Order: sequence, then structure tokens, then C-alpha cells
Amino acid sequence: MRLMVSGGGTGGHIYPALAVINELKRQDPDAEVLYVGSHRGIESTIVPKQGIAFEAMTIQGFKRSLSLENFKTVYLFLKAVHEAKKLVRQFKPDVVLGTGGYVSGAVLYAAAKLHVPTVIHEQNSVVGMTNKFLSRYVDKIAINFEAARSQFPENKVVMTGNPRAQEVANIESHFSLTTLGLKDDVPTVLVVGGSQGALKLNQVMVESLTTLAKRPYQVVFVTGPKRYDSVMAKVAATEESDNISIQSYISNMPEVLPKMAGVVGRSGATTLAELTALGVPSILIPSPYVTADHQTKNAQSLVKANAALMIRESDLTATTLTAAIDQLMTDDNTRAAMAAAAKKTWQTPRSDRDVGVIKIS
Repeated sequence: MRLMVSGGGTGGHIYPALAVINELKRQDPDAEVLYVGSHRGIESTIVPKQGIAFEAMTIQGFKRSLSLENFKTVYLFLKAVHEAKKLVRQFKPDVVLGTGGYVSGAVLYAAAKLHVPTVIHEQNSVVGMTNKFLSRYVDKIAINFEAARSQFPENKVVMTGNPRAQEVANIESHFSLTTLGLKDDVPTVLVVGGSQGALKLNQVMVESLTTLAKRPYQVVFVTGPKRYDSVMAKVAATEESDNISIQSYISNMPEVLPKMAGVVGRSGATTLAELTALGVPSILIPSPYVTADHQTKNAQSLVKANAALMIRESDLTATTLTAAIDQLMTDDNTRAAMAAAAKKTWQTPRSDRDVGVIKIS
């Protein structure tokens, strides 16, 4: 089996792709995999560390307003398509999988034009621009939410769920919080604004650290690699505490999450897949910078199931954040009920959990 994979920009695109690669390698250790990403995306760091062959190209997204930069975007896309065709001819994949991000648009389009079987995976209920464009050219479309079905050609769609959820659900974690300078026997909350961090959440967390340092629970605060130095510069004068650990990035998140009593973070589809598969209660802060505000819709689905709390970014302050974390972390019964509700959300048999099998002739 020779599989070419492309997806980048965010962890929501990268980790489902890695989950598929890991499962393929489990079933077929001799399978050959090539991952194609962008130079600027975090996949250029994450993927090679997994021992996966990686090729990078230069590409960028469209500006939503009128901008001369869009002419450069078109040029880079056409150049990337040309490069992608070369890679496809050289690697000779049996199938090409795209999981989202601008780079996958060029790679999947190139593969389709060369008549190589192609599949895209849409993680969200609201379809992204790249996958909407590719839906006209690819052979099959895998979805995670039933709501996405009507946004694609019906004859191409297969409900598969999110491969990341199954991957984390099956992991037996041996992770110790002592590696982060914390204790294993104290309830711990993870605060993370996605794979690249979130500016507003980081700012509010910096303001909250003095208060959180006095709490009976522990806090792991992940800033994002590019924001770590600026955060640390601001907290340098803060009194050190043995119940708070500040990290730039956590690469082994599937092993860390099962050890968390709660999570504060964004509400992208892959994040929710992880939280519900593991049954982790959460405080969700939807990103306001996504298509059709789909992260708010994602978060509301868990709030209605009593599996999560939600704070809109416009309402996010040190006061609202610490109050929500206290509500979650100081009441064992509340956490237990939310954890059970989260797990039930993932386990409940319904139309968008009836996993299908993709067949490409």
C-alpha cells in the first residue's frame, strides 16, 4: 500500500491524518506513506518527528477582502499543483488522502487530475473552503457530522466519524505528571488554545495565574510554540507556584488527556472528538475566527448534553475564566457527571456515529 497524505495549518487537520497513518501502519507495517504539507504550517515540525516521510511546499490562503495578495495566492496555488503532480508521479500512490488546509487543495487537485484515487476527510459540520472546492474532483468524501452531508455531492459521501477519536479511545496511557513538574495524585486542568495557542486565552491566563496559584488543583497551561516566549516574559515577575506548569507545546496529547480532570480549550471538531472519546469534562471557548462560527455550534452540542461549560471569547476575562475553572475543578460530583455525559455523547448510537467503509474501485 502506498498512501500520500496532505493536511496542514492546524492540529485539527493534522491529527486525523496521523491517526489514519498509524492505523494503516498497524495493519500493514510495510505500507509506504508520504505526507505533503506546507513550509509554514506546524505539520512541518509535527510530522517528521513521527518518522513519516515529509515534503513541503509554499502556499497561502485567500484574503476575504480585495487584496493584491490574492494574485500571489493564485500563483502559489498553481505552482504548488505543478509540484504536487511531480510528487504524485514520483511516489505513485495507490490513494491520496486530504484532511484540510490550503496545501491539501493543491495536492488533491493534482492527484485527481492525474486520475489517482482521492479521498478527503471533513471534520466539521460546516464545510471548509478547501474541501468544498475539492468535492467536485475527488472520488470519496468522509464526514464526521451528518450536517456536512448536504454540503457535498451525495453519491460521494461516507460517514466515517473522526479517526482521531478512535485512536485516543484505544490508548493506554502511562503518562506521569511528574514529567511536567506536577503531582500525579492532584486533580489537574489542562488549558490550551489549540496547537498554535490562542492570543486572548493566553492573555487572560497570564492575568489569572496569581489566583490559580492559590487553588487546591493543578494547572497545565500550554501557550503554543510561537507565543511561549512572550507569555514567559509577562509571567517572569509572577510568584512561582508548584501547582502550575507552563508549556509551549505538548506533542503526546493522547497520552496526556486521560490524566486530566478537566480541559479548557477551543471547540474544533478534533478536540471534541478527543474529549468525548475519553470522557473528559471541559470549558469550551469557541474560536470566533472560523467559518460560519462552527466552533460555537460544536460547543453548544456538548453544553446541551451537560458535558461542557462554554465561555464566548467576547466574555472571556480573568474573572469569568477562574470562576468557570473553580466550578469544574472544586466539585468532584460535577466533574464526574460531566465526564459521563461527554463519554455518552460519543457512545450514543445515532446516524452520525454509524461508521461506514470507503470503497474505491
